[in-house]
Amino acid sequence: MSKRDFYEVLGVAKNASDEDIKKAYRKLAMKYHPDRNQGDAARDAEEKFKEVKEAYEMLSDSSKRAAYDQYGHAGVDPNRGMGGAEGFGGFAEAFGDIFGDMFSQGGRRGAGGRQVYRGNDLSYAMEITLEEAANGKDAQIRIPSWDSCDTCHGSGAKPGTSPKTCTTCNGMGSVQMRQGFFSVQQTCPHCRGTGKIIPEPCTSCGGQGKVKRQKTLEVKIPAGIDDGMRIRSSGNGEPGTNGGPAGDLYIEIRVKSHDIFERDGDDLHCNVPVSFITAALGGEIEVPTLSGKAAIDIPEGTQAGKQFRLRGKGIKGVRSSYPGDLYCHIVVETPVKLTEYQRKLLRELEDSLKKGGSKHSPSGESWTDRLKSFFS
Repeated sequence: MSKRDFYEVLGVAKNASDEDIKKAYRKLAMKYHPDRNQGDAARDAEEKFKEVKEAYEMLSDSSKRAAYDQYGHAGVDPNRGMGGAEGFGGFAEAFGDIFGDMFSQGGRRGAGGRQVYRGNDLSYAMEITLEEAANGKDAQIRIPSWDSCDTCHGSGAKPGTSPKTCTTCNGMGSVQMRQGFFSVQQTCPHCRGTGKIIPEPCTSCGGQGKVKRQKTLEVKIPAGIDDGMRIRSSGNGEPGTNGGPAGDLYIEIRVKSHDIFERDGDDLHCNVPVSFITAALGGEIEVPTLSGKAAIDIPEGTQAGKQFRLRGKGIKGVRSSYPGDLYCHIVVETPVKLTEYQRKLLRELEDSLKKGGSKHSPSGESWTDRLKSFFS
């Protein structure tokens, strides 16, 4: 069966640039690669993969492309370069780009072709009070950092010596491993991606060129921040490799438990104990807020669990346009350690209340009725 036109195979025009040809090949190679096609489609994909590979090998080589443009298939030897390493030139380069990206562990090429890597992010837990979370604060924290070694001035080599270019990767920091029809780019196992070998490491830093120290950072805690939120400090994580950017520092906020208030979003809740006399007769009581004291009126006959809402006395969250509310939950206190005289007064009060019937205890009558209905 006659071969299809190489330009038609790749889906490009005859005046396509080298970069256009390379992009077209990479797209088709990924589409028809045997590892990405299984079952009945595998055989057809394998044939197309070989066809695309051959087309790219011819058109990516300027001399072969010129011969093909002039004489067609007759102008190129179809067996040339298929058996030896020489024929993998353009193919390995493009496919190496594909799989190099997949296996490079997040690295990218920097100056001199070496792999550069972004530094790891760091995490720091900061504990603050509820008041500090509500109002914000400026704080200082101490975190580990890396500074250039004073002894070797960052070279990693013992004074009087210098690093040598890695002979395994020729200073590139990465090597290509041939696997079947394609090549995989990996970090050089000898120099670990640095492109340099240090025969005599600096004794102060162990050849790293840097030493760990502590540094102080100024951190601004925004008003309204909540437990579990994070603040990012860009560039204050671990340093990158081979000139790569540093990672970030994430400050995780932990709000301490408060003696009085409990936070729910932008709202605050607190339990307010009142005597059963105040609950029965009513009166004004003082309640705490984050900004001072406030007064609320307790109506006569207030029951335990009654909730009073103070608008705007909660917290204004970092993403809120107005503050939340404060909810005061009434807890009626039962008197303890009574004297005999006080007990007598309470019994007299109880007798008096019973004579008044259910009007003094509406919940009690309702409860009695529910019990009768339940047991009947």
